[in-house]
Amino acid sequence: MRANLLLLSLTFFIFSVNSFAQDLPNYMTPDEQLLMPAYLHSHSEKSITHPPTSPVRAMAEWEEISGLCIRWTSSQQTILRQIVAAAKLETMVYIVCSDSNSVRSYLTSNGVNFTNIKFLQKPSDSIWIRDYGQWNVYKNDVDSLYLIDWIYNRPRPNDDAVPSQIATATGLPLYEMVNSPNDLTHTGGNYMVDGWGTAFSSELILDENPGMSETEVDNIMQNWMGIDRYIKMPTLPYDEIHHIDMHLKLLDEETLLVGEYPSGVADGPQIEANLQYILSNYNSVFGTPYKVIRIPQPPDGAGDYPDNFGDYRTYTNNVFVNKTLIVPTYAQQYDTTALRILREALPGYTVVGINCNNIINQLGAIHCITKEIGTSDPLLITHQPLPNTTNTTTPYQVDAWIKHKTGIQTGTLYFSTDTTQGYQSVSMTLTDIPTDTWTGYIPAQPAGTRVFYFIHAQANSGKQQVRPITAPAGWWKFDVTGFTTVIENSVSENKMLNAYPNPSHGITCIPLKIQESMNGRLFLTDILGKEITTIYSGNFQKGEKNYFINTAALNAGTYLLILQTDKNSSVQKLMIK
Repeated sequence: MRANLLLLSLTFFIFSVNSFAQDLPNYMTPDEQLLMPAYLHSHSEKSITHPPTSPVRAMAEWEEISGLCIRWTSSQQTILRQIVAAAKLETMVYIVCSDSNSVRSYLTSNGVNFTNIKFLQKPSDSIWIRDYGQWNVYKNDVDSLYLIDWIYNRPRPNDDAVPSQIATATGLPLYEMVNSPNDLTHTGGNYMVDGWGTAFSSELILDENPGMSETEVDNIMQNWMGIDRYIKMPTLPYDEIHHIDMHLKLLDEETLLVGEYPSGVADGPQIEANLQYILSNYNSVFGTPYKVIRIPQPPDGAGDYPDNFGDYRTYTNNVFVNKTLIVPTYAQQYDTTALRILREALPGYTVVGINCNNIINQLGAIHCITKEIGTSDPLLITHQPLPNTTNTTTPYQVDAWIKHKTGIQTGTLYFSTDTTQGYQSVSMTLTDIPTDTWTGYIPAQPAGTRVFYFIHAQANSGKQQVRPITAPAGWWKFDVTGFTTVIENSVSENKMLNAYPNPSHGITCIPLKIQESMNGRLFLTDILGKEITTIYSGNFQKGEKNYFINTAALNAGTYLLILQTDKNSSVQKLMIK
């Protein structure tokens, strides 16, 4: 009887939702929360329900794409029109809509022609295609393109069916995680990938799969998407949907774009603690620390932040479309700074701002309403940009991983000290076959020189690609200083700096400043002095270092962080929510 009632309720909800599909928010409505436990993902008869049999590599967002998908809704047609106008200059745009004639009429009346546009007249429940759309993986890194689909974390069956419709329209194989033990519930806004097997999510991925262990989740992501390192962070207190694209984005293999609030405001402390956890425990695919670029999380029109019920405005919720970056904007006084940061970080990109005040109150923006289709013929170039150098005598070695399914015919390194005068070129050679590493050398330059460079490759098939993808308008650069500056750092006594976030509920960062290397212990007690846990015991190295504790399992209340060393001790209160 109960099952029949649930089925009847779900049927009624599905019927009802179609009448106002374009207005469904990014968060789960109260009615949907009741229905989600009984919701079952359906799959296309043509889909594949086992993981790929060959190793796969999940595509990064900055790689070449052949299409961008959106779901048309009349309530957001102004934003969608601007996305279409910018994106179709770079790639094919797939518009999922219930009535293509009305969309055609609107686009025509607003000066947008149908070049590079395909319409998929199919029902859907909401605009949030990032969350329910398909993912791209490549067999053996650069071979066949497969589409991957997991179970959408909303009871919206029409949305959940969109990946199979995209697969039909493109002729690409679709792998769906629908059968136990691979029935993974996930959402696209809570997923970032570096293109080389490292992915980032909030712990929402664990919360929404309570029947799976973290190891089981990791194994599914490895088998289906080639993710061999899955970094997860505590959810944020003021982000209702817990999607990391609201405050974090990968700009390349080693650069994190991180949303920043004023000190102590809203989700700022937990974002910072999560970031320091990443930086302290993980390196990039190159084996070196991640680089961080900070960008403001601005207040809403009333000057309020999310901790005071303000809109969750974000600039990290942007999307790469080949040589264009489409960015949400809100108000000129904040947009000017954000767009400058992005243009400086991504030289050569066409950065297009689109006002998102009409949609951000539904907890999403540009990234949330777009989804990529990878190119079926990728030529992959990965390179770690050279740092500034004092070297003025020996050539500068440039290494890159360059791959194509037909093999690489030529690799060429272009460099310049004045881009207005053009570039010089030098040939690259294959120096390591197992890693597909190609190497070239930029001649040594005198002190005071700034060097700009990019890489071009041609496959045996004739396919060509550059990296950065915006070259020659875009480039990497480094300075030749010719001297070394030594800065003496004055270090104060051993002490514990302010832990954050405080109050805490999850990963908490505890910065220490140590005057000289010595033994000691960092531990947590309750307010009466009863020890709860040892955070670290052993030798503390001279300098500054972050230590971490996850307080999610502890009872709410007042605790004490205590640092004891051979020379002194310090105590700090930590409130746990």
